[in-house]
Amino acid sequence: MSIPPIQSVNPEKQGAMRRGSDVGSAWTGWIAFAGTIMVILGIFHAIQGLVALFNSDYYVASNRLIVHVDYTGWGWVQLIAGIIVAVAGVCVFMGQLWARAVGVILAMISAVINVGFLTAVPLWSAMMIALDITVILALTVHGSETRDI
Repeated sequence: MSIPPIQSVNPEKQGAMRRGSDVGSAWTGWIAFAGTIMVILGIFHAIQGLVALFNSDYYVASNRLIVHVDYTGWGWVQLIAGIIVAVAGVCVFMGQLWARAVGVILAMISAVINVGFLTAVPLWSAMMIALDITVILALTVHGSETRDI
């Protein structure tokens, strides 16, 4: 009767076996999703900003807005915030902690701002709020998984 030789296990593989490599990769997908949605939200906000800059009558025409603002100034805020969100979304893919924090903060602000536009553009605002909440969920619950990307 022969005794089989003892095989050493690579510590990285052993850690992955304990964690469950499938579980880590599934949550990493949520982070990739959040980064993608952040880039899309950034583009959407930039578009809203450009619309406010080049066609301020678009928002003025709907007298049902809850908040009354200067649309030129609002357009610049939306455009700059959109660029910041899109850049942070790209940086989420790189595992940057600051990008997750910026993403959560700006998604919260975006959701609150879109409540102000619910009566004017209800479908668009509801979609933006739903995407904001999804980004917040993915970045806060599963944000630490970005080091596995």
